[in-house]
Amino acid sequence: MNATNRRLISTGSPFEKQAGYSRAVAVGDWCFVAGTTGYDYTSMEMPDSAAEQAENALRTIDAALREAGFTFADIVRINYTVTDAALASEVFAVTGRWLADIRPAATMIVAGLLRPEMKVEIEATAFRG
Repeated sequence: MNATNRRLISTGSPFEKQAGYSRAVAVGDWCFVAGTTGYDYTSMEMPDSAAEQAENALRTIDAALREAGFTFADIVRINYTVTDAALASEVFAVTGRWLADIRPAATMIVAGLLRPEMKVEIEATAFRG
């Protein structure tokens, strides 16, 4: 694959420019969506609940996939990071609604995130071949 097959997708988040990454990179039949936290990127506000953060993250992922020419149904792999195992059921209530019919391979990790207000981060890989 050459550089003309590679498309960079941005949400306009200041973090993307600061850290030197793209929200998503589409290459051929693949789209790799970076770890996405629960910010509302239009207002740069972070809701308090993990459920609302997961909802925002999935909306951001959905928009990035659509901009790259993919659909949410193309997701084949999804990774969740939560800051506390007790948040899993709150996050799963949201992800279960979004992913019930897609059922990608998934992993959840409990780890610290970059900022104290962040409770969940979601990363996705899509394939449409």
